[in-house]
Amino acid sequence: MQNATLSIADIAQSLGPQIDAALDARTQLGDGCPTRLREAMRYSLLSPGKRIRPMLVLLAAGACGGEIEPAMPAACAVEMIHAYSLIHDDLPAMDDDDLRRGRATCHKAFDEATAILAGDALLPLAFEILARQIEPPATAVACCAALAHAVGACNMAGGQADDMEGGSGRGDIKGDKETGRQGDKEFAEDTSFLSLSPCLPVSPSPHISALRLLESIHHRKTGALIRVSLRLGAMVVGANAEQLAALDDYGRRLGLAFQITDDLLDVRSTEVEMGKRVGKDARRMKLTFPAILGLDQSTQHARQLVSEACRAVAGFGPQADGLRTLAQYVLERSL
Repeated sequence: MQNATLSIADIAQSLGPQIDAALDARTQLGDGCPTRLREAMRYSLLSPGKRIRPMLVLLAAGACGGEIEPAMPAACAVEMIHAYSLIHDDLPAMDDDDLRRGRATCHKAFDEATAILAGDALLPLAFEILARQIEPPATAVACCAALAHAVGACNMAGGQADDMEGGSGRGDIKGDKETGRQGDKEFAEDTSFLSLSPCLPVSPSPHISALRLLESIHHRKTGALIRVSLRLGAMVVGANAEQLAALDDYGRRLGLAFQITDDLLDVRSTEVEMGKRVGKDARRMKLTFPAILGLDQSTQHARQLVSEACRAVAGFGPQADGLRTLAQYVLERSL
């Protein structure tokens, strides 16, 4: 798969069916699982999607010289975490969405209680798969710890909490209806998102800009799962510290670029193209990159981040062609 003409279609055709088959096999649950719960879990997990995060797991393993198959349990685990997060994000108490990937969200297709339980069930299943199917046991433990931290209070969950509290503009940022630009209002700092390291208290400075706040939210809410996907794929195949650092550098930039493109698509795209409601960020006066930077500067910022991400994996040579192609795809989907 590593060659100069590699396309995102090549990656999807090569890895997508393998990922889908692995997810299907790992959700053939036993008799103890109620039928409706199983259906809700599979409805969300197996719905048509780009599978970017599990692809990152497998591409990272390949970039480090490893095979795909040992990394497949980790790929399934991160997609289960992603599906759980989407189920819960769509709930009325969170983003209150009724459309996801072109069809009804889980709580609309089933009911709210079943959707909550489907997310609740996918979360531990991800860790069970890592614990039982990653070898050797020491690597399984390390993978469980890395994933738990990435999706916990200091990263994905914390980013979502701050997005709900501060991502709406905290009440009074006034936007320009034509450009989507908002004022550069300042907020109290929270820098606990900085890395996949223990969650330690930090000493806040008085104020940071709205852009800094927004980046801190999405380094955690979106970026942490992208970064740990790469980390898991590398860990499973025995990557060294230098390789792990390069992939983390790539993932930090890719995660932010991914969120910027999502913000741009919410402004520029259509419901048919996206498979979900668009324009909701503006309706909710939500703090977004286009709202702060405007459309053109947001696009430029995303381009720069993708370019930096590709440079971060230059040392892997042709083995990282898939990672570079995927980074370009993340950018191009907004243009």
